[in-house]
Amino acid sequence: MAEMESMSMREKDKMYVWHPYTQMSDWLRMDAPVIVRGEGFYLVDDKGDRYLDGVASMWCNVWGHSRREIVDAMIEQAKVLQHSTLFGLCNEPSITLAEMLIKMARGMGKVFYSDDGSTAMEVAIKMAMQYWHNRLGSSSNNNRRREIIALENGYHGDTVGAMSVGYIEHFFKPYQPLLFKVRKVPSPYLYRKGREMSDADYAQYCIDSLEYELKACEGKVAAVVMESGAQIAGGAIIYPDGYQSEVSRLCRRYDTLLVLDEVATGLGRLGSMVEYIAQDSIPDIVAFGKMLTAGYLPLAVTLASDEIFNAFLASYDERKHLFHGHTFTGNPIACACAIANLRLYEEEGLISKVRSSSALMAERLEEFRCYPVVGDVRHKGMLAAIELVKSNREPLIRLSDGKRINYAIMEEGLKRGLFLRPLGHIMLIVPPLAIGRDELNMLMDKALDVVDVISRLAC
Repeated sequence: MAEMESMSMREKDKMYVWHPYTQMSDWLRMDAPVIVRGEGFYLVDDKGDRYLDGVASMWCNVWGHSRREIVDAMIEQAKVLQHSTLFGLCNEPSITLAEMLIKMARGMGKVFYSDDGSTAMEVAIKMAMQYWHNRLGSSSNNNRRREIIALENGYHGDTVGAMSVGYIEHFFKPYQPLLFKVRKVPSPYLYRKGREMSDADYAQYCIDSLEYELKACEGKVAAVVMESGAQIAGGAIIYPDGYQSEVSRLCRRYDTLLVLDEVATGLGRLGSMVEYIAQDSIPDIVAFGKMLTAGYLPLAVTLASDEIFNAFLASYDERKHLFHGHTFTGNPIACACAIANLRLYEEEGLISKVRSSSALMAERLEEFRCYPVVGDVRHKGMLAAIELVKSNREPLIRLSDGKRINYAIMEEGLKRGLFLRPLGHIMLIVPPLAIGRDELNMLMDKALDVVDVISRLAC
């Protein structure tokens, strides 16, 4: 027992904690920092070392850490009501937040609360399927709207429905027996298109592929499901201008629901408060998460249009209500946190600041293109991806010393006081939205140093 008590936190972590998306046999050999506090845009470990947060604590941090207004709102709410279920009761913070969200999100009429992005998308998928069931009836002849179309390279979370519509083989292959069939169409990953096609031609090919599926399955498709504005976990694939609005147009033409995932791309990440408005593509159902609480507490929402909601209204015995719920649905502390966060967006003109910071990022990202290992640089808002490749444009997976590229990126970043979490050979830069120009320049300097080292080690 005394021996256990003398163990360091790093040692206890390796003994007790199973980390997400991590090969634990490698983790046991690493000396990862134990973070004990956050200071502004920095994370501080138990040794006092500081790390600039280059991925916004998995794409969700807005203001940096310990923002007073948000912390105070959480504390004040915790003093009066910590949790009260929405199963048969209401609570004031969930009502206030819902009103704010509906005023923000054009075309939406109702808010359904959940805990994270995966569950918000699970709700969205169930809403879409039950909408048609409620409208058309339950008999096999009537309810033919059972197909879902989704994009290749899409990611929507790790619950079963979310994995089905956002199937990435090297993530989810072991779980395939659990998943339902989804029709996939190509996404506009312009860097990986055939060289014989122009960008415009490839974007049109993606649209034509979607229309082909909609036409082939006309009357059978329940929904088209896609991330809004960009695919982040699939490689930070930024949609070309007009692509998403064309998808929306096709959904209307073929009387198919459009379900959008703004969990990671909404609330300012791509430079717009609501990305689907910027993309001229009003959905039937949309999910938000991550930055909703500025990264301080788990909370996500699924918003639906009035038309969707009205299809669930009937007498109780018809069993048309939505059979979904979570213990912490509409948690008052999380909702109070989100309310304080969204008020700060408006008070501080955050979206305008994001656009200014985005322009600085675009300028600095040009400096990465001179390195031979950099195959492509993609950027929008406060999201950037540097795709690292070999001379034949194949992904750069290992360096000359055999080390995996993703480990090298993280280790070289930490050496320089920068936390990065790459997607394999793709180095993501996803800063907190409110990061200042000095810190942003520092982040870009450190990221450039990392790429410089990788470039030399790749030879």
